[in-house]
Amino acid sequence: MIVVTSPLLTVFLVLHGLLHLGIWVPSPRRDGPEPPFVPDRSALLTAAAVPTAAAHRLSVLLAVVAAGAYVTAGLAVAFDTAWAVPLAVAAAVTGLALKLVFFHPWLILGVLLDLAVLIAAATGWPVGWW
Repeated sequence: MIVVTSPLLTVFLVLHGLLHLGIWVPSPRRDGPEPPFVPDRSALLTAAAVPTAAAHRLSVLLAVVAAGAYVTAGLAVAFDTAWAVPLAVAAAVTGLALKLVFFHPWLILGVLLDLAVLIAAATGWPVGWW
């Protein structure tokens, strides 16, 4: 008997991955008001005198890697493959690095979701839960 856990986990991982793209990849509009959160601003990188363009490229790169790993991990869960766990761990670690380097209080939920993926992977992750 198949329980709904695997499809829910698949959807969660894919959506969480796609959210990384939706938050970090679009460029802010130049003609509108200043947004309350610009995802490629990093206090850490600014303090290290990293140019804004380089910080932006890093944020997009990390977001694309995290998104790709999350989506692939979700598909791996759907097809019940053993490499779903390492992929999800890699996605969560990349997502945490992204959110910590470019930290903003609005990202707390994303940090908690990445931590939940790591905890699930460390405590008997549900690949093949039936």
